[in-house]
Amino acid sequence: MLPESFQPHYHLLSRPLPDALTLSFVGDTLLLEDDRPAALARLPAPELLLHIGDDHGRPIQAAGWRALDALPAGVAAHGLRGSYGRLDEAAWLIAGRASQLLTFHRTHAFCGVCGHATRALDDEASRRCDACGHQVWPRVSPAMMVLVRRGRELLLARSPHFRPGVYSALAGFVEPGESLEACAHRETLEEVGVRIANLRWFGSQSWAFPHSLMLAFEADYVSGDIVPEAGEIEDAGWFTPERLPDLPSPGSIAYRLIRAALAR
Repeated sequence: MLPESFQPHYHLLSRPLPDALTLSFVGDTLLLEDDRPAALARLPAPELLLHIGDDHGRPIQAAGWRALDALPAGVAAHGLRGSYGRLDEAAWLIAGRASQLLTFHRTHAFCGVCGHATRALDDEASRRCDACGHQVWPRVSPAMMVLVRRGRELLLARSPHFRPGVYSALAGFVEPGESLEACAHRETLEEVGVRIANLRWFGSQSWAFPHSLMLAFEADYVSGDIVPEAGEIEDAGWFTPERLPDLPSPGSIAYRLIRAALAR
């Protein structure tokens, strides 16, 4: 979640705000200098500049470029996920908001109805097509996560795209017309062949990769032998607190969900 000290705003800017902290992105990579946000003064004029909110009263702006031929000495581009731990957590969470807004503008430059160019609105996170009147807003894609318990054991699985050795709770995107609860039951059955009961809400996290909202539950095992879904689940199993695999990044809700279950 965003820090309690952060107050979201949205304005399209024509010039940088004085004394603002700038979070700069080339495509979906964050520009850092000595593990701090790169100074805007050292970079070319941004293609898009947004006021995205204030933290402790200080303006936060997001600057975006589709591509840059070169970066100044000492400035490096990092994937947002990989930048966790380089920035303090509050700045990293705000960078997630910046990334999602910049991604929205970069990927909706043309109208999905008629194909004409869209334009960014000044005071609303939206783009409008003046040719046909179609208007779009940033996408938020809900994704369910469920940690299944069987006594002291936790059901953890790994996707082929995880880092080697990392296991996590089950997860999947919510289908159109589907409730979160129905998604939890369906995904668990599809991914590992297990039936569950007693869904319990845990919490949520904006997950800016690129525009997900993770909604996490715990559940109890009912029946079924683990059968990993081909192409989706590389491996899955029951793990005790004494025999855990590598877990997801501490910045993820998956990590907090698993740790909270272990604490109980």
